[in-house]
Amino acid sequence: MEFRYLGNSGLKISEITYGNWLTHGSQVENEVASACVHAALDHGISTFDTADVYANTKAETVLGEALKGQRRESLEIFTKVYWPTGPGGKNDTGLSRKHIMESINGSLERLQTDYVDLYQAHRFDTETPLEETMQAFADIVRAGKALYIGVSEWTAEQIRQGVALSKELGFQLISSQPQYSMLYRVIEDEVVPTSAELGLSQIVWSPMAQGVLSGKYLPGEAPQEGTRAADKNVGGNMGDFLTEPVLQAVQKLRPIAQDAGLSMPQLAIAWVLQNDNVAAALVGASRPEQIEDNVKASGVKLDPAIMTRIDEALGDVVQRDPALTAARAPQKRVC
Repeated sequence: MEFRYLGNSGLKISEITYGNWLTHGSQVENEVASACVHAALDHGISTFDTADVYANTKAETVLGEALKGQRRESLEIFTKVYWPTGPGGKNDTGLSRKHIMESINGSLERLQTDYVDLYQAHRFDTETPLEETMQAFADIVRAGKALYIGVSEWTAEQIRQGVALSKELGFQLISSQPQYSMLYRVIEDEVVPTSAELGLSQIVWSPMAQGVLSGKYLPGEAPQEGTRAADKNVGGNMGDFLTEPVLQAVQKLRPIAQDAGLSMPQLAIAWVLQNDNVAAALVGASRPEQIEDNVKASGVKLDPAIMTRIDEALGDVVQRDPALTAARAPQKRVC
């Protein structure tokens, strides 16, 4: 496993980071989830990413139990705040001071730790003054409950505003967590250059485009039972990636992966790690053996000819419009 600095900080994280969105507390049994976490540790992953909203706080609880007994100083534990949790009351969401302060305490209790290494704004809150949000984050850092602060799915302009305020308040934003993959490159034109300028790096989610880049979804065939796309609760969010043109283009990647000596998932993960502004690729797992395959993407350097062949294979099915970050963000709180 190789490690990279997170933003303009001294914090090093594993370039393949274990994330438990959609798995812990929901899709897989707790024993399997714990086995996946231990497989990640066994293969050199030291960084773990979760959020209070995942399985309505259960994912944090499962991760905390799975990491019990590990040397805390050897781990980097990340979580997030914004989306509704608990009963979803009027103040159980957003980035108000009230919700942030209550959420960090709940997350620390569930994760069984005194602090998180990175606390992230899971989305931008249009209904709370940014000054209020940044002041709350500053106070959490000063209280030692979080060592660093990051954001997720913020636009370049929102990142710029957040960085300016954080500097005034005596701390800095060091990371952005956006969706990024061969098929979804909307951060490249604005978010990445702005982040590089301001000292943030990316922790990217869905590097395998929610599993589509694994090649397991075939053109003209219904998703196999037991896959994410076949799950009615989550498959509906994959519509952009399950079109015939996309599935046909993805199959063209198979010989490219073979020529590179990689599996399809390894190629997808290695591809995002070629971007100098990416500190880590988030991977999840429903089986320990998936971790064993994914970690082999660490340290892989793709030849420029391979990168060109990937672009040619995917052609115009790649989504690149930077406006999609704002367009897909919540315009107001859910509750």
